[in-house]
Amino acid sequence: MAYLFTSESVSEGHPDKVADQISDALLDHFLAFDSESKVACETLVTTGQVVLAGEVKSKTYLDLQNIARDVINNIGYTKGEYQFSGDSCGVISLIHEQSQDINQGVDRASKEEQGAGDQGMMFGYATRETENYMPLALDISHKILQTLAELRREGKEIAYLRPDAKAQVTIEYSDEDVPQRIVTIVVSTQHDDFDKDDEAMLQKIKKDIIEILIPKVKALLPENLQKLFTDNIQYHINPTGKFVIGGPHGDTGLTGRKIIIDTYGGKGAHGGGAFSGKDPSKVDRSAAYAARHIAKNLVAAGVADEVLIQVSYAIGVVEPTSISVNTYGKAHIQLKDGEIAKIVEKLFDMRPAAIEERLKLRNPIYLETAAYGHMGKTPQTVTKVFESPYNGRIEKEVELFTWEKLDHVAKIKEAFSL
Repeated sequence: MAYLFTSESVSEGHPDKVADQISDALLDHFLAFDSESKVACETLVTTGQVVLAGEVKSKTYLDLQNIARDVINNIGYTKGEYQFSGDSCGVISLIHEQSQDINQGVDRASKEEQGAGDQGMMFGYATRETENYMPLALDISHKILQTLAELRREGKEIAYLRPDAKAQVTIEYSDEDVPQRIVTIVVSTQHDDFDKDDEAMLQKIKKDIIEILIPKVKALLPENLQKLFTDNIQYHINPTGKFVIGGPHGDTGLTGRKIIIDTYGGKGAHGGGAFSGKDPSKVDRSAAYAARHIAKNLVAAGVADEVLIQVSYAIGVVEPTSISVNTYGKAHIQLKDGEIAKIVEKLFDMRPAAIEERLKLRNPIYLETAAYGHMGKTPQTVTKVFESPYNGRIEKEVELFTWEKLDHVAKIKEAFSL
């Protein structure tokens, strides 16, 4: 019997994502001026206010308020009627020094013997159903909101959009786990107040989303997936009605509240740890990236059509406490999942310092991860500029999304005789 699966995403202007982006912008600045910084930064945003809190160990000093304001303005909160603007909001910093009790378990005389920054389990997942090896419902949800943000910034085809938005996609699958059709698409977008009755406003928004936005999203997908967009899709566009009050004025935002959107949209599994605002000594983040890197390369190499990797750690301990592999019965090799895991252990060094080095995680690469998912994006090399009244101006060339690189496919094929 066919089944349905749903994933959601939120825009860069969603209050929780505003908080995530501020936290990661602060992290990037600390790493840009001191690559060995230890950072655990949380952000709260609400009407006219930003609160920064957390623990930092760094040799640098930053103007945290200006960094937060720049992020808010770049997202698009620049107008007084939003009740939240980068130029006028208050920014309170409660950041203090990292506990030595935690740091002593992480820093060691030898970098290679760096302990894990916390206990816990992390997951990485990959599937063949999309070109970027991501779950389809989440991938489409992200694309809907990324395209909506592009339309908002252009301000031409749809001129009334505001930064806050959410999307949700439901897909029907066959018993063989093959996508059959898109059943439902939900889009809720913040908008300017219309000078007309609410019903006319809602009809205008619905028409623009279905006739302008959705065709642009469909065009981003390969032909086999475009066929899933039929005339029978049920659309729920701003189903509660008017959505003028939004962003941090409409709902308080916090760092780390969108961990399923950040990863796999409910597919695979999640260990519970958030990413944003954490430097890579926190294995919540770095090991989750490493697990995604393994899973994606295994699927790309042909080991299986779907792979879930779990890795776990004890705080202060160098070696992971476990590494496991789940191929969901879709492996293309005559090995059990436990046997596959043993080979994976030999191919990938999962000590925290080795992950940092392999994926180049001690670089300021994190703001780009903080909206529309940490997984599934295209690896690229960019030059980023950082300015500080205390440290001057620096330019750094960095690699983004290194955990998405298919750079271990050849090694995996050799190890598994593929």
